[in-house]
Amino acid sequence: MDKNQARGESTTGISEWKQRAPYRVHGPNERFDTKYEANCHCGRVKFQLSRREPLDSKLCHCSTCQTQHAAPFQWAAIFHKEDINFTNGHHDLEWYDPTEKSIEHKLPCKVRCSFCHSPIMDEGRNMILLFPSLIHLKTDEDRAYFKPRCHMFYGQRVMDIPDGLPKWSGLSQESELIEDSPPELVREVERRREGERSKRFEKGENE
Repeated sequence: MDKNQARGESTTGISEWKQRAPYRVHGPNERFDTKYEANCHCGRVKFQLSRREPLDSKLCHCSTCQTQHAAPFQWAAIFHKEDINFTNGHHDLEWYDPTEKSIEHKLPCKVRCSFCHSPIMDEGRNMILLFPSLIHLKTDEDRAYFKPRCHMFYGQRVMDIPDGLPKWSGLSQESELIEDSPPELVREVERRREGERSKRFEKGENE
């Protein structure tokens, strides 16, 4: 991708990035079952979502999210790349590569509006992490679908949130449950990990 495309300035011709998810712009005759509408702060970037309930919804307390969002934590919902359709402003998107600290479209990367700089999503290799605060959630049922299901990197938190949700010290399902995580979930995780340790021990004995 050329530098102008990475900055959303190359607007003529058929660009490769416009032909693949999540940036592919659906044609007027294509079927896209819109469940939600969303936009950035200035309204230049607008998009739709076809999935009613996200694959997951999390609150992340890592120091990177705190810095990037200038907030104590980040609220993100996970979707497939095919679940999103940009209806306006796809040329106004800007990518940020956090590893090289450059405006390049290299996965994983962060995506934002190049005008108001609202964070739109984090793009991974297979999924996207959207920010629900941009989505027009009109009913209590819609808001319930996006309710956070856990906290990640809670060990780096700058404030306590005693809400009873699972609180992982690092990545969810891959770290330790801490603080006021539900006791039954803590026991379940310990049982699963003990079973995995036993399997590894038995495998080592057999070898």
